[in-house]
Amino acid sequence: MRPLLFLLPAALLIVATGTGQKRSVPSSDPADSIYFSALKFRLVGPFRGGRADAVAGSLTDRNTFYFGATGGGLWKTTDGGSNWKNVSDGFFGGGVGAVAVAPSDGSIVYAGEGESTLRNNVSENLGGVWRSDNGGRSWRNIGLRDSRHIARIVVHPKDPDIAWVGVMGHLFGPNTERGVYKTTDGGKSWRRVLYVNEQTACSEVVMEPGNPQVLYAGMWRVKRTPYSMESGGDGSGLYKSTDGGETWVNISAHQGLPKGVWGNVNIAVSASDPDKVFAMIENAAGGLYLSKDRGETWAKLNTDNDIKQRAWYFNRVYVDPKNDNII
Repeated sequence: MRPLLFLLPAALLIVATGTGQKRSVPSSDPADSIYFSALKFRLVGPFRGGRADAVAGSLTDRNTFYFGATGGGLWKTTDGGSNWKNVSDGFFGGGVGAVAVAPSDGSIVYAGEGESTLRNNVSENLGGVWRSDNGGRSWRNIGLRDSRHIARIVVHPKDPDIAWVGVMGHLFGPNTERGVYKTTDGGKSWRRVLYVNEQTACSEVVMEPGNPQVLYAGMWRVKRTPYSMESGGDGSGLYKSTDGGETWVNISAHQGLPKGVWGNVNIAVSASDPDKVFAMIENAAGGLYLSKDRGETWAKLNTDNDIKQRAWYFNRVYVDPKNDNII
């Protein structure tokens, strides 16, 4: 039997096909050693980063990236991963569930505390959202402290003071600080623009590339206990806004989407063809779904268990910005 190679969420920490020291792959099958002999690995660090839960890069500097660790704060590289520096120490720490760099100003960075991959040993935080105006050298807290877990931050493509935050809320019990929040003044104030109920988290917020009027959100009824994971139920669904997040429409019943109980929902919009929207949906008939008309109708693409298992962990979907066949 051939060994299985797994890419964990900490995939930032090991990059294949780079240059550097050759690592052997243990195997009882000689054919495997031959097959993998040309494969090289390059460690891009940090050496003890744990799981990576959030990743963002600068649109103006291709070598600048940030990643949020589930228990180690926020890290930054300015040389494409050769060196990393923790930029949250002294300001905030623990789990970081979301990070976003303002597209119009690479020095402005938003970060949200609290792991969004909801393991049984999940890391929650009471810091809410932070903002840096100098590329992570210093930070100030801008609220949503009772959010516990932040799933996503989206920043307006032209105005860095406008942002949307997907708030998961308390994982082990009900609370009302959850859903989608919006700021138009750089975080000085927030408005909750999408809320379902006190047990339903926001698992995803995405913008149609280049069009801040159109947003999609995934809502997820979820609860952890010390001995169980309750995923799905009343409140889970797929939502769309066409007015910059001011109002939302539940499109979960649109043609082609699965019936019955929904769980985790994650979304991606093609930059090369914004008519195409992809959704990973946790459901008895769940998997990858595609809409070619901005969410009006849908078709099932793939329901293989390989892509939909452990939906609370691996449900995310991304689309190549230039080729929407690369998912």
